[in-house]
Amino acid sequence: QVQLVESGGGLVQPGGSLRLSCAASGSIASINDMAWYRDVPGKERELVAAISPGGVTTYADFVKGRFTISRDNSRNTVNLQMNSLVPEDTAVYYCNAGIEVTSDYGVGEFDYWGRGTQVTVAS
Repeated sequence: QVQLVESGGGLVQPGGSLRLSCAASGSIASINDMAWYRDVPGKERELVAAISPGGVTTYADFVKGRFTISRDNSRNTVNLQMNSLVPEDTAVYYCNAGIEVTSDYGVGEFDYWGRGTQVTVAS
């Protein structure tokens, strides 16, 4: 069984910073792309940032220059450093990863999600 567990959400004032972390655990053979998505009330889930196993990053336009995604392949973790937060960043943030898992039937890749962590930006 593979799990993604997020941490680091909370309440922060506009202009402040938060760091989200996500750790993958279980019968992991390898991890491909890792990403952060968010759910904003009234909108569809949107990609915030993604990172490949080699460290190539992709950012949504609305976070460029403010957020930084990073990963530690030895620890199976991905982080999201969020700076200059604005109220519009208020959302539930989800960790996502494409993970190759081992089982009695061999190795297969599946898409996994964490349970989400709330980020609230308010004064």
